[in-house]
This record gives sequence, C-alpha cells and structure tokens, in this order.
Amino acid sequence: MGGGLFDKAARDFALALVFLTRLPLPHLDFNGRSLSSALWAAPIVGVVVALIGGGVFAIATWLGLAAGAAAALALGATMLTTFCLHEDGLGDTADGFGGGHTPERKLEIMRDSRVGTYGVATLALSILLRWSALSELAGVAQIFSALIAAHAASRALIPGFMHFLPSARTKGLAADAGAPSAEVAVIGAVIGAIALLLLGLSGAVAVAALLVLWFLFLRWLCLAQIGGHTGDTVGALQQGAEILVLLAASAILV
Repeated sequence: MGGGLFDKAARDFALALVFLTRLPLPHLDFNGRSLSSALWAAPIVGVVVALIGGGVFAIATWLGLAAGAAAALALGATMLTTFCLHEDGLGDTADGFGGGHTPERKLEIMRDSRVGTYGVATLALSILLRWSALSELAGVAQIFSALIAAHAASRALIPGFMHFLPSARTKGLAADAGAPSAEVAVIGAVIGAIALLLLGLSGAVAVAALLVLWFLFLRWLCLAQIGGHTGDTVGALQQGAEILVLLAASAILV
C-alpha cells in the first residue's frame, strides 16, 4: 500500500513537472493520473525551479560576478526553466483585462499570441521588481531561501485558485485540466506554507496573510472581468505571489 502511494505521488510530481516546466524528462506512463489531481505537487516543482535559479546565482558569484548580474542570471534561469509559462499568462491577463470591454473580448485578447502595451508594461515591472528584490540578497543562502519560499508558495496557490473558481472557458489548458479537489488544494497550500518558514515564523505568517489577500483579490477580479479563471490568470496568480514573497524576503532576510 505504501509503495502504491509513493508511486502515485512520484507520478503526480512528474506530471506536474512536465506541465509546469520544460525540463527534459524521459517518456513516462502516468497511468491515468490527471493534472488536476497532480497539482498538489506544484509547490514541489517550484522548489526545483528555485534550486536551479539558486545554483546559477551561486556559480555566478563564485566566478566573481556582482550581485546584480548574478541576480539577473538567476532570474533568467528560472524563466528559462519554465519557458516563461507564467510570465506569458501574466502578460496576456494584463492585455485582456486592460484592453477588453466585455468578457468575451477580454478572453479573445488573452488568447491572442501578440503582446500589447499593458502586457509589456506589466512584464517589465514584474521582472524589475523580482530582480531588485534578488539583488538585495547578496548571500547565497539568502538567495536559496528567498527563491524556494517564493517559487513554492506562489505555485501552492494554483490548485486552490482552480478549485474555488469556475473555468471561464470550455476549452483550453485550464479547462481541460479540470478542477482540483479540496484535498489537492489543501495539500498544496500546506507544502507552500512550510516553504515560507524559510523566512522565519513571523515572516512566514505575515507573508501568508499577504498571499491570502492577493488570492482573494485576484479571485474577485477574475470573476468580475471574465467570470472565472483561465490558464493565463493562473500564471498571473503565480507571478503576483512570487513578487510579493521576494519583496518580503528582501526586507526580512537582509
């Protein structure tokens, strides 16, 4: 029984890793596991992304690069690992919510592969804020702590977001994935909360409260704008949460 549970957990992690990153993996048989049931592992995928970014920062500083350059390379490594999956969602959400006048038009804009002014400005601000926060954390240990907390906790919100919001579309990645169960949402949230402890107990509590507020705000905004969630708004959720955690880490860990 224990082996079966471990096997399911491993397959869930592999499925989440395949979906949320572009890391090369051998062909795997997921044995009927669905993405919605595997999203509890999203924060663990975040840890993998963070370790890659932290490793790049450590190598860069070992080679003598300044903290700002090392932070830029670390941020670039995390974006390359996911092929900017969540950044793409953030940009599309900004364009759709900012440029459309009806829910239908907003969804149409979000599906367009072209990036508009709202998207460019939002992505530039996102990258600048994350780079600025990482640049303040000159120590390798601080970088690893901040990245793990940010990438795990931000992805821990995803299953709950998809559970508590209906899909705004009948077709698409998020719609096809289905709604994660309450159990999946709770497990993901618990893993994310554990990762926040890298910021200290008081820091973890404060940042968790900020993330809850961000979750509730974006939930309200999505319902008001398009009547539910899409894969793009899930990306916006992750990006906003990552920024909040990194900014908090730059104040707590310095």
